[in-house]
Amino acid sequence: MLLLLLGIIVLHVAVLVLLFVSTIVSQWLIVNGRTADLWQNCSSSAPSSFQCVTSSTNEWLQSVQAMMILSIIFSVLSLFLFFCQLFTLTKGGRFYITGIFQILAGLCVMSGAAIFTARHTDWQPTAGDVSFGFAYILAWVAFPLAVISGVIYVILRKRE
Repeated sequence: MLLLLLGIIVLHVAVLVLLFVSTIVSQWLIVNGRTADLWQNCSSSAPSSFQCVTSSTNEWLQSVQAMMILSIIFSVLSLFLFFCQLFTLTKGGRFYITGIFQILAGLCVMSGAAIFTARHTDWQPTAGDVSFGFAYILAWVAFPLAVISGVIYVILRKRE
């Protein structure tokens, strides 16, 4: 049972790390050597200098920012509630609240990444070499892991 709890905690922390990295790092979109993320657009004019400007104030980009931040908040709340329920839940009880918050975190990151996928052409012109960066991919990887983690929490029963 201890190994199962340790595995669940490791999965949850991995999801949290993926969410933090994908939200913070400037690699959501790469356009002709310029990188763009949810917060700023950066370009390198010389080998060692970067010029960054803040992102646009599009409503869809602000909703992606909000969804990513909400996913982090829900995931942190879920981990906190798991530890609280671990010590207060009666024998045989299920971790419903923890699972619901973790599933909400997964749905928020999916919503944010889906909005970004559909609307990124409004923000960056499609001319040139456009590709998604690793932070965008990490957001999509965090989605199924968060949902799987949430489902595991819902199924999990407390034993002694």
